[in-house]
Amino acid sequence: MGLAAPSHTRAGLATKLMHPILFQLGAITVYTYGVLVASGVILALLYARHRAVVVGLPPREIWDLGIYMIFAALIASKIWLVLSSWNYYVANPSQIFSIATFESAGTFYGGLAGSIVMIFVYARLRKLPLLPVFDVSAAALPLAHALGRLGCFAAGCCFGKPTTLPWGVIFTNEQAARLAGTPLGVSLHPTQLYEAAAEFLNFLLLVLLGARQKFSGQILGAYFMLYGTERAIIEFFRGDPGRTLMFHGTLSLMQIVSVGLIFTGAGLWWRGLRGARVPPASGAFSPDSFATPAIK
Repeated sequence: MGLAAPSHTRAGLATKLMHPILFQLGAITVYTYGVLVASGVILALLYARHRAVVVGLPPREIWDLGIYMIFAALIASKIWLVLSSWNYYVANPSQIFSIATFESAGTFYGGLAGSIVMIFVYARLRKLPLLPVFDVSAAALPLAHALGRLGCFAAGCCFGKPTTLPWGVIFTNEQAARLAGTPLGVSLHPTQLYEAAAEFLNFLLLVLLGARQKFSGQILGAYFMLYGTERAIIEFFRGDPGRTLMFHGTLSLMQIVSVGLIFTGAGLWWRGLRGARVPPASGAFSPDSFATPAIK
């Protein structure tokens, strides 16, 4: 119907914004994805430390927790990657510890699961109140994730399905095809940009909510509901492999996990709005840390 932008225009957009390799220094290759992810992590750590001061948590403890969460997320994301492609890795066991697997970013939900486990462990060992720590961590996560998704777009990974919509993008970089399996010369949904925009919006919403927070777990619950909804919708437009499609390809495992996040977040809000109490943020870890008082 003439609604799609000229293919050369969309290819030009992707070519200008997509740089899998940022620059090279001799034998050292610096990838754009890595630089953007690292930048996002640093900014998220700085914001989490700032937020810790606001709610009365020790900022040094939150900073240290953030560092441990990075390592936990990296390990868990790789484990999820291997489990989600189990048949491939069973047939090619040497690939489990290959350079390709090591360089892979893994899966976001795997990293999220690893981070959650690390928060549980660290909060208990350091006697920190659990839900306030989760709130601080959840408030910062979308910022890191948004920049990470821009890195995905630069690398060409996590690409979308073919589309005729005018904002479809056409990738032409052969390095992206080699490194991420990105289809070249085909108009695709820019799912990386969809998610980056949604995560920047989520970050702003959580910042606003933090200024009006009424109970512990409120930010964590909001993040679960926001991201779960966002990811469940965007999954319909993604075309990259390895997302564990189910029910004859109609849904992915990521969407099922997303629904679980939404219900978990709603449960946190239901509990909090009922007015349950918890120790203040400076209190020690205890089972009661799951309850939800007003935050001063």
